[in-house]
Amino acid sequence: MPKIGNIELPDFPLLLAPMEDVSDPPFRALCKEQGADVVYTEFISSEGLIRDAAKSVLKLDIYEKERPVGIQIFGAELDSMLQAVDIVEQSNPDIIDINFGCPVKKVVCKNAGAGILRDIPLMVKLTEEIVKRTKLPVTVKTRLGWDSNSIKIVEVAERLQDVGIMAISIHGRTRVQMYKGEADWRPIAEVKNNQRMQIPVFGNGDVDTPEAAAKMRDEFGLDGAMIGRASIGYPWFFKEVKHYFETGKHLDPPTMPERVDAARRHLQMAIDWKGEKLGVFETRRHYTNYFKGIPHFKEYRTKMVTSDDAVDVFAAFDEVLEKFGDFQFA
Repeated sequence: MPKIGNIELPDFPLLLAPMEDVSDPPFRALCKEQGADVVYTEFISSEGLIRDAAKSVLKLDIYEKERPVGIQIFGAELDSMLQAVDIVEQSNPDIIDINFGCPVKKVVCKNAGAGILRDIPLMVKLTEEIVKRTKLPVTVKTRLGWDSNSIKIVEVAERLQDVGIMAISIHGRTRVQMYKGEADWRPIAEVKNNQRMQIPVFGNGDVDTPEAAAKMRDEFGLDGAMIGRASIGYPWFFKEVKHYFETGKHLDPPTMPERVDAARRHLQMAIDWKGEKLGVFETRRHYTNYFKGIPHFKEYRTKMVTSDDAVDVFAAFDEVLEKFGDFQFA
């Protein structure tokens, strides 16, 4: 059974990936209910934390029902990252995760996220100092490399382990690829098969079916899967993967009443947590997947994603349940 520090995990755990404006407390709660074994917060800017930026500080909110939960931070300046660690510790997470994988330009241009893959010595030095700064287990999420000509993930993972990280999650693409093409899990398997590696190695990227998760486990021999885009608007994915592992069969998809109930709870939790305006706005991205596959649904989806008034969105849920309540999902 894999462990992150002293945190014991089940065989081949499923982890909810840190995703900006997605992995917030309401969504993490839903994923936890549906079988996620470890959840991570949205990535948090170290510079934002030390400046007490409201959006960054809000992301520190975690709840007992989420545990084990990791708070993920990013940055490239040592002093800022160490101060951020001190602030994060006050929220009492189970894990501190370092983001060395975000490919978006506004992060990379500051040499943070995947940008640091162009400076491996800095990546290792930052990690070493963060491990020294905290008693919490430190994990890393990263990519294969900056581009196809600079993939040194086996060496990088070994060096990060040597300075004290307790687990590593690797997305099977380079930064240059962004999210294009297929994720390549073979280099991740090379990391796992390195005889010097003693920490869990989790795979990330294109785990979008139960079969894909099984392949990552059985053919590539990884210790677990980090689930990202497949879970957006579909927290049931974790439960479906576990059912497939246990039975070899697909679990029946959630019914329309179950989907409406989840969407309703999701929106209400979001409003309770961040207020109506942000709650309504940031939950919109989930509705396409909550109600994917329903014919002639555009009118209702439009209501959900264009209204700024929570009352109107809840009313749209009621309309959907009344009109499509008996719809059978494939």
